[in-house]
Amino acid sequence: MKNEKVICTLCRHDTPLTNHHLTIENEAFKKFYGRFPLEYASAFLYFHKKGIVQELIHKLKYKGHEDIGAVLGNWYAEDLKAIEILKTADVIIPVPLHKRKFRERGYNQVTTFGLALSTELNMPYNDSILFRTTYSKTQSKKNLLDRSEGIDTVFNVAFDEKDHNKHYLLIDDVITTGATLEACSRALLKIPGARISIVCMAMAQS
Repeated sequence: MKNEKVICTLCRHDTPLTNHHLTIENEAFKKFYGRFPLEYASAFLYFHKKGIVQELIHKLKYKGHEDIGAVLGNWYAEDLKAIEILKTADVIIPVPLHKRKFRERGYNQVTTFGLALSTELNMPYNDSILFRTTYSKTQSKKNLLDRSEGIDTVFNVAFDEKDHNKHYLLIDDVITTGATLEACSRALLKIPGARISIVCMAMAQS
C-alpha cells in the first residue's frame, strides 16, 4: 500500500515485539548474567521458527534485502532513545563477518541496522575496531556446544588510546545462545576502560 516501507502494515501489526526497552533487567540482559560485565542488553523482536521475523532476517541475511535492517533500525531507535544508559554510549560496533564471508555474501547483514541506529541516536558507527580472525560456516546449523567451542579465539580488536574508556554498543541480528556476542564483548573488553551494551534485531524464543 502507499506509504508502506518494506514491511506491510499487517505484518508490522503482527510482528512479535519483546518490549525489552521497558525493563533494564529484561530476558536479553539476564541471558548474559555472570558471563561478562554488561551495562544493558535488549532485542527488538522475538524470533520464532517459520514466523514473520525469521522470514525478515532470512531475506536480510541471505537474499540481499538490506533495506529490512534499515527499517528495523529506524523502528527500534524510537524505543531506544528513552533508555538512559544508552545515552552514555559512544560508538556502535557491529558483530563482524570474516573477510571471506563478507566477499561471499557481499555485505554484513547488520550494517544497515547499525547505520540507521547511528543516524537516529546520533552515535558514530565503527566497523573497524572489532574483527573476526577465523572463517567459520554459518552458526544457524550448529548446536549449542558447536557454537561455543573455541569461539573466544574467533574475534579480536584493533584500537589505540582514543578508543580507551568508551561505552561500546554492540549490535547483531539474532540472540540465540549468546556465545558470539559474549566472545565479541570479551574482545572489546581488552580495550582499557571499555563498557559494553548490546542491542539486537531479534531474540530466539523457545
